[in-house]
Amino acid sequence: MEDLFGNLFATENKNTKPLADRMRPEHLDDFIGQEKAVGKGSPLRRMIEKDSLTSVLFYGPPGTGKTTLARVIANQTGEQYEAINAVSSGVPELRKLIKKAEDDRHLGRGRTIVFIDEIHRFNKAQQDVLLPYVENGTIVLIGATTENPFFEINSPLLSRMKVVRLEKLTNEHIVQILKRAIGDVDNGFADNFSCDEDVLKIIADFCQGDARGSLNILEQCEFMLPEEGERRVTREILASVIGSAMQRYDKKGDQHYDIISAFIKSMRGSDANAALHYLARMIEGGEDLRFIARRIVICSAEDVGLADPQALVIANAAAQACDFVGWPEAQLILAEAVAYICNAPKSNSTTNAIFEARQDVRAGNVGSVPKHLRDAHYPGAKELGHGLTYKYPHDFGGWCEQQYLPDELKDKIYLVPTMNGDDTGRKF
Repeated sequence: MEDLFGNLFATENKNTKPLADRMRPEHLDDFIGQEKAVGKGSPLRRMIEKDSLTSVLFYGPPGTGKTTLARVIANQTGEQYEAINAVSSGVPELRKLIKKAEDDRHLGRGRTIVFIDEIHRFNKAQQDVLLPYVENGTIVLIGATTENPFFEINSPLLSRMKVVRLEKLTNEHIVQILKRAIGDVDNGFADNFSCDEDVLKIIADFCQGDARGSLNILEQCEFMLPEEGERRVTREILASVIGSAMQRYDKKGDQHYDIISAFIKSMRGSDANAALHYLARMIEGGEDLRFIARRIVICSAEDVGLADPQALVIANAAAQACDFVGWPEAQLILAEAVAYICNAPKSNSTTNAIFEARQDVRAGNVGSVPKHLRDAHYPGAKELGHGLTYKYPHDFGGWCEQQYLPDELKDKIYLVPTMNGDDTGRKF
């Protein structure tokens, strides 16, 4: 009877638990990706293998394995394990966990690993509750956050934790995770389930390093298949799950670069309608948010430049705001920045200037720093004539006639201002 009900519950568990949860590895050797953080020979792995783990904070994007890694550590070390989410828990839940950890330790049951997901959501008072118990070793705290811990976690608590950065998984890692799920008959799919190789690559590309998201998409595709016969996920099945995102351009192909090129040239050419069109195509195609934001920041410096220095301020603020709010609201911020750059006056004077200056340096056309500009703060410098005739501009109202370029380049002009906007050659 016990075996009967055990098998029944196991089957029910497989049918009700999400694929991403079923496929969580139980051992470090099964953990895919994050070689730098927990690969063989890494400091954290050595601590785990020696069962000498101290409190640690996992910091990284969603779907990179923070929760999974916490469970693997608990399983590998054999410690007690308790998990809460900072969004739905508070001080009462914390005190209850700590009391249980103290009791378990007194009864010889070992230490307790307390995993707190989204720990940055705890306020200062809630974080302070943890401090003495982390310090005296009552609990081994494993926190997880997507936010910069140096801004979001109290300094006293952070100083008692090892910060481990988890990087976004590569497409190769995601494909490997998906293939493991397909080949795992016990926790993944039935043995008559298959998936086209190009579909796996599209899912990996679409999910941008999010393992949980990729497994969720694969599971949704499985729901679209017939109950009997060949159960194979094709591009058509995938398209029915992720919809318009299947219309994306190949991010490693010519069309990707064509659209990026058209986007940049439309901003440079002050055509807001065209730039917004290509922006929309990139968004619908699932382009990486930071990639788009970087193109806008570069354009603000390269093509607007000194004609409107505020463009760089706005583009940089937009990039930071997009990183803060994420999709879908980021589309509003991107659109505003694109529209501003399109409508700004244009100048490439600084672009041309730095390119020409670097060309001279590479060619060895540099000359010697004029003596009056050389460092005169060390003993003997003045005897060498360093700094003797230097004119301090503020003594002359902020500007004075003085040679700054080497003698060999004293007549060289790199920055040739335009008459567009603020780029008029006037001295600010």
